[in-house]
Amino acid sequence: MSLKRITLRDFVIVRELELDLSAGFSVLTGETGAGKSILIDALQLALGARAEAGAVREGASRADIAAEFDAPPALTRWLEDAGLDAGDSLLLRRTVDTQGKSRAWINGSPATAAQLREVGEHLVDIHGQHAWQSLTRPDSVRALLDGYAGVSTHAIGQHWQHWRLAQKTLADARAAQDSLQRERERLAWQIGEVEKLAPGADEWDELNASHALLANAQDLLDAAQGALDLLEGEDGGALGKLSQALHLLQNQERVAPEFGGLAEVLASSLAQAEDAAHSLHAWQRRTDLDPQRLAELDERLSLWVSLARRYKRTPPELPGLLASWKDGLARLDAAADLAALEAAEKQAADAYLAEARSLSKARHRAAPQLAKAITQAMQGLGMQGGRFEVALEKAAQPTASGLEDIGFLVAGHAGSTPRPVGKVASGGELSRIALAIAVTTSQLGSAQTLIFDEVDSGVGGAVAETVGRLMKQLGRDRQVLAVTHLPQVAACADHHLVVAKHSDAGGTASSVAPVHGEQRVAEVARMLCGERLSGTTLAHAKEMLGLP
Repeated sequence: MSLKRITLRDFVIVRELELDLSAGFSVLTGETGAGKSILIDALQLALGARAEAGAVREGASRADIAAEFDAPPALTRWLEDAGLDAGDSLLLRRTVDTQGKSRAWINGSPATAAQLREVGEHLVDIHGQHAWQSLTRPDSVRALLDGYAGVSTHAIGQHWQHWRLAQKTLADARAAQDSLQRERERLAWQIGEVEKLAPGADEWDELNASHALLANAQDLLDAAQGALDLLEGEDGGALGKLSQALHLLQNQERVAPEFGGLAEVLASSLAQAEDAAHSLHAWQRRTDLDPQRLAELDERLSLWVSLARRYKRTPPELPGLLASWKDGLARLDAAADLAALEAAEKQAADAYLAEARSLSKARHRAAPQLAKAITQAMQGLGMQGGRFEVALEKAAQPTASGLEDIGFLVAGHAGSTPRPVGKVASGGELSRIALAIAVTTSQLGSAQTLIFDEVDSGVGGAVAETVGRLMKQLGRDRQVLAVTHLPQVAACADHHLVVAKHSDAGGTASSVAPVHGEQRVAEVARMLCGERLSGTTLAHAKEMLGLP
């Protein structure tokens, strides 16, 4: 069991509807135009289909659709990662206003249409009445075979992109060899010129500091000596006078205790002045006039300034400029290394081909199995002796989806030559082939609810009865809902829902209700012969339903 309930409000011609659904095989019947497919459309909207303003019932402000499912365990992790509540049930809700704008919720939390679609892939598999049209599209055909084979084209698509990129990079490098070489030579020359200077990252600031010190060395020495003379001069140096003042105050501390505090101040000042004098002597011992070193610094600073001007940079930018040139040269060397690029292209090609060959093996194994299964299904659908084939032909060139073109061929009768599905003349045959494929492949997916929307169009008689039995068989393992006009199919259902359209002062509206007993007999009889029911028709309907 998967789909438990669907609720509609103001959707197309449905004013309000709450429909409970059961496990097994259910059919949806009614007059043409009554709105049978509206339920399918509503469900698709709840599953993330494109919203349009036409979904809103005339006179209403918005349409509201809700679908409640049993929550599959496979979705629990996805719901948790998306920050959505995970429980035993999964409630999908969608509203659409008259401007075509929609809002969506999953278990009461806001969601996007993309999230609804992702969830829907795990819940419902819908086969439409024009499903045969997809059998003529290469991508749909390939997806069917790959689904049956249990393979994915995601990995090969990635390898294909990597290979194409490697091919483009190699082609661009080959075409740009001349210009790359010229650019490489220019960068190499510039790097060689600046590397002669070998500018250090912090060297410019250090050079300027050293140069300023040497350039002003004599003035600095003179200032240091002058300060020492004032501190230590024999005729009234500051140190001597501070010492005298200190002794005078200390000698009078007994008489004037406040002199003690002043003496401490003078003692501290004397100590600091003596430290300053000591530091000046030490600075004089390690400082010399060095004209040669000054000339060297002048020359180096001149080189920095000259190169900076040449390349229109400030001197501090030279180390960074050299590093960027080296990075650029490395990139050019890599781009110019055709051997490395050719090796990379070959590696990407080998990776693609390995994945493609693995994919091809899986397809060639699955193709006859799929063909056999569909052929068997065709026999029970009025195509006795018919044959289905899956053709695999080598593609003109590798593609993002592999090395082969895939097509479906069919022979409608024994002895006839299989031809492409798109060239089969009979519409009824196309419908039956599509139905055979749908039945065969429906068991591949994880969705617990299968919906067949008038896929039995173009069939009748004993074939229709076979279609009904097939769907009933599917309903043993999954929930199956079929929209049908065939009484033979309806008679096979476990549950029967009738769609009716009625008009009143408020306009036209559609309703859905389950039928049982005599009501179901009457509906099957109507499907057999129309609105005028006879005893014979009713008896025939009872016989189809297996009723006494």
